[in-house]
Formats: sequence, structure tokens, C-alpha cells
Amino acid sequence: MNVPFMLSPAGKDYLWGGERLKKEYGKKLDMSPLAETWECSTHPDGPSIVRDGMYKGLTLTEVLREHPEYTGTHPDVREDRPGELPILVKLIDAGKDLSVQVHPDDEYAYVHEGGSRGKTEGWYVLDAAPDASLIYGLEFDLDPDSIRKYAAEGRMNDCLHRVPVKKDDVFYIKAGTIHAIGAGTLIAEIQENSNVTYRLYDYDRRDKDGNKRPLHMDKALDVACLDKLPDPVQPMRVLKYEPGVARELLFRCRYFEVHRMLINADTDSAIAYKADELSFRVLLCVDGEGCVDDSIDIRRLGKGDCMFIPADSVPLRLYGKLQLLDICG
Repeated sequence: MNVPFMLSPAGKDYLWGGERLKKEYGKKLDMSPLAETWECSTHPDGPSIVRDGMYKGLTLTEVLREHPEYTGTHPDVREDRPGELPILVKLIDAGKDLSVQVHPDDEYAYVHEGGSRGKTEGWYVLDAAPDASLIYGLEFDLDPDSIRKYAAEGRMNDCLHRVPVKKDDVFYIKAGTIHAIGAGTLIAEIQENSNVTYRLYDYDRRDKDGNKRPLHMDKALDVACLDKLPDPVQPMRVLKYEPGVARELLFRCRYFEVHRMLINADTDSAIAYKADELSFRVLLCVDGEGCVDDSIDIRRLGKGDCMFIPADSVPLRLYGKLQLLDICG
């Protein structure tokens, strides 16, 4: 039976992280700072661990190698990648500015990064400080030589375009877009299953050992869009109401689809839910608490919890007062 199971994340203690994922999202990881939690991940740099049920203690990768049918018939789950999902789901706490970076597309990554996928991302802003911002592209058109000159002269900030950020914003970061999450921003990130990042600029910071983190200028300039981009515009968002639940589409692209669900239902008015045979689904609880009933077990979902729903799942019932990101690859 294709029943859901809960996941425990891998954590990352990058130097720009904060403490909010532990304090507000219940992440019991012995890291300080805690910059990222990889909530649903089959990436070798940080696979998720199954935390309940018959697969408790196994990595999600191990489970999917044993049960490839759980991923569904999605065309992007390549036959030569057993146990791998096409997406990776994260929570990110930017206590400080992230490095200015860019990611390659699939074609470049496959050739230059050992067959890796590229990295297109979607960000849903869970919270943001009043003055929070992010870097999205360049302030004006440049060429590679000009970028190198700005970097050599320590003037990268002069050519980067900043845009304000507020809670509930969404941003689609296509591969090739120069970007950086700004300090004071807490986001849920849905991305291609890749960890390929090319740093252009890191504010001359040093890590805990006193070393500057490496930059990747040549590869970054190979893949980056150096034209000024239009400011990101928040899309028109439409909540569709049904008894006990409101839904809205946050992202839909070739790599992933993400809906936000706001549930306010009791056991008698529980919301029917099921993953079809085409794709697995992931439920990430970003606020509130509730339950998932699969007729065998009732699992509690609270803020920060993540659940994997195998393709062609058993019918589920969702209830409580909670906000979920409903994600499929």
C-alpha cells in the first residue's frame, strides 16, 4: 500500500544562517547557525531520513531505490538515476546576506558537472524583516569583462539590482539568473535536485577557519544572463475556496508545481486528498497544525513538518487549522 511517511531533514550550517529554523520550526539539529534544512531530498549532499512507519531510519533515497513506483511515471525521473527525485524542497533562514550566485541550466550542468541537473528555483517568502531585499539580476547590461572589472575593483554591489521582499511574496529564479537572498528573509525553496552553485561575490567574508569561500567566476560568466532583467512582478494570485480549504497556485513550470493550501476543517469535514499515479507529492507544513489520516495511521502535521506522499497513494483525509505547501515534481 502506498501510504505516506514523515521525513526528517538534513541540515546545513552555512555561515550566513540564523537560529529561526530551530526556534520557530522545531528543527532539532545540532548546528549553529542553521542556514538550511533539506526537507525532502534525495541529493547525496543531504538526503532526508524517513522518521516513521516501516521505513523508519532509512534515507528517502534507499526507500525509492527499493520502490521506484513511489515516484510515479513522471518523465523527469530518469531511468539512470535510481532513487532520485527530480526536485529538492528546503527551508532557508538568511540571518545574513547569501553570496551572489548563479546556477547553470540542465544542459550546461550535465556536461560540466558530471551529469548533474541544472538548478531553477521557486521561493515562497515565509517571513521578511521590514527592510529585507534580494538581489535579482544586474542594475544595467554588462559584458563579462565589465563584471570582472567590477569584481577586481571591489565594486560588485554597484552593478547588482536589489528588490524589496515581504512576507508571502513569490519569486521564480530561472537558471542563469544572478541572485542572492538578503538578510532577514525566511523562505521555502522548491528547486531542481541539484547542488551546483557558482559564486560571483561573497562580500569578502571568511569562514570559521578564516578562509575566503571560493568564487567560480569563469563558470558563472559562462551561464549568467548579463542583461538587465525586468523587475520581478508578483503574479496575480487567486484563492479558490471549497468547504474547509482554500487553494492557490504559487508556481508551475516544467520542473515543479506548487500550491498553497489553507485548511480549516475538523474530522467531520476533512479534506479528501490523494497523489495520482503520475507523480509523488510532498506536503510541507509552514504554519498551524493538523492531521493526515490514511485509514491506517493518523499523523500529526505541525509547523515545519514534511510528509512524502507516494504516487498512486491511498486516499487521505486532511484536517486541522494549518497552511501547507502542496508540491509535486
